[in-house]
Amino acid sequence: MAGFHTKTFIKHDDYMTPKYAWENIKQYIPNDKVIWEAFYGDGKSGEYLKELGFNNVIHEPIDFFNDDTLPEYELLCSNPPFSFSKEIMNRLYELDKPFILIFPSSKINTQYFRKWKDKKLQIIIPRKRIHFEKKVNGEVPKNWGTACNFDCFYYCYKMNLPNDIIWLE
Repeated sequence: MAGFHTKTFIKHDDYMTPKYAWENIKQYIPNDKVIWEAFYGDGKSGEYLKELGFNNVIHEPIDFFNDDTLPEYELLCSNPPFSFSKEIMNRLYELDKPFILIFPSSKINTQYFRKWKDKKLQIIIPRKRIHFEKKVNGEVPKNWGTACNFDCFYYCYKMNLPNDIIWLE
């Protein structure tokens, strides 16, 4: 058994969004808004949104936490690094702008998500797990399989969805 003093893995937070993850919710993303895909990753996520017909997509390596570099946007639509979810959700709380974020379903149980209870978050639940492409130092690891072992939701704010919880078919 490994103790707390042993390092059994190196933490990497690069899980790239497959195109179908955006296709799944295309009908819930307004086409007339300036969309900021705020977390650059390998750059493909912004390309996928453009390929799906969203013409006003900002997808550049911009510091999400720096007010001086924030672009003019109307909707943040992204798959952010999960290890920074607390900081990201706190920042979004301050910005108070519409968003769609892909985060693990377990995040709903955290204290930093609880502070959103009066802000009316909405959730879109995928039919199946999203199978991200993991990257370590820009490369897919040799042992990376084709399946993820965690479930994710699309957490939405100010999106005026028809229901607070939407189950995708």
